[in-house]
Amino acid sequence: MEAILAHELRHVERRDNLTAAVHMVVETIFWFHPLAWWIRTRLMEERERACDEGVLRLGSEPQVYAESILKVCEFYLAPPVACAAGVTGGELKKRIEGIMTNRFASKLTYGKKLLLAAVALAVVAAPIAIGLMNPLRGRAQAQSAPRLSFEAASVKLAGPEAKPTDVETGGPGTNDPGMFRAPGIAMFGLLYDAFGVGTDQYAVPAWIRDLRSGNRYSIVATVPPHATKEQFQQMLQNLLVERFHLVFHHETRGFPGYALVVDKGGPKFKEVTPTPGGDPDKEVERGALEAAPKDARGFPELPGSYEFAVSNRDGRTWIKYQERTMAQFISRLGFMMANAEYRRAIDGFREPRIVDKTGLTGRYTFVLEYYPEGLAHFLPPVVDPDTGKASPAFASDPEGGSPSISVAIREQLGLRLDKTADVPVDVIVVDSVDKVPTAN
Repeated sequence: MEAILAHELRHVERRDNLTAAVHMVVETIFWFHPLAWWIRTRLMEERERACDEGVLRLGSEPQVYAESILKVCEFYLAPPVACAAGVTGGELKKRIEGIMTNRFASKLTYGKKLLLAAVALAVVAAPIAIGLMNPLRGRAQAQSAPRLSFEAASVKLAGPEAKPTDVETGGPGTNDPGMFRAPGIAMFGLLYDAFGVGTDQYAVPAWIRDLRSGNRYSIVATVPPHATKEQFQQMLQNLLVERFHLVFHHETRGFPGYALVVDKGGPKFKEVTPTPGGDPDKEVERGALEAAPKDARGFPELPGSYEFAVSNRDGRTWIKYQERTMAQFISRLGFMMANAEYRRAIDGFREPRIVDKTGLTGRYTFVLEYYPEGLAHFLPPVVDPDTGKASPAFASDPEGGSPSISVAIREQLGLRLDKTADVPVDVIVVDSVDKVPTAN
């Protein structure tokens, strides 16, 4: 009886009943998995062997202990609950052989415990390390998700009747949002429509840049209802991947442009507190600005975040920025510069790239007054009725009261535009793309 009680006390010390109950929960959840049932058998054998080893280490005679177990079995004293540990558990024949021959493992030393812990840690860490070293599998799984696509699309080489002047029509934001047509579009045009970045933000093979030669394509695609412009671009990207086997990646490269910095003396405007109760990131709608009462200068008298321009007949312009961030100001500044003085018709009035180096992180309200010299390129020349000589509509402020935009920024706002060659820009790098699409 002492040996049997010693055996049961070992179960209590080891918390074997708790371990067995936990495994019963696992077994219930993963009832269909053979490994769960195999683990159950192994747990039972090992816990009984561990208790037998403990009893013998206390000094019990192997023969007396083995006979005690057999006598219990003769009386059929089995535990009534499956998760309850008992002296008769495990494979009885192997247990008796182990007790009589005293074939039990020696007690783990400190070094062996460290080795066992290291092996266990390696078992857990190895799959994680393999996953980190092989991220392509994760990307492949992500790509297996449903991708945006056109409801139907016809893609084929355009015939000789296709002209470089043929333009694409339809799509989100047009009068025909449900149908996109491109009767004679070049590959570069497809890439531009698909990614929507500046024309110099593509690193492509030479044949794509040469618009005078190379293939042109005829594309007709049905756009799903209510698709946004961003969704349309994703559909076009997927179409290029599927039909032209486009392979591309993104890179950040430094481009020439301008850095907006604080001039000597600091900014000449102060930070403002956004309108209470409103969403500072939501702009006042254009319709509300047009319908609102105006002050003496023609600006809306409305709270909230907005940008509003007022100009007179000769082009002099006043722009009010109310509760705006520097990022919002810069997003508009490039367009203003392209149409004012920095870009001329020779390079298509491309917006210069500007990076914010002011360090100003709040919201601000100010008015900028300037004279857009570059508008002379948009307006027809003025012809002198007496001499017949043509001259630009205006080449400078006729009244001499409004500065150019760069001067206005420095004098009125206390900011300065410095040329820089390191404006970070996202570039689409085309690794490969087929010249001929796959058949419809």
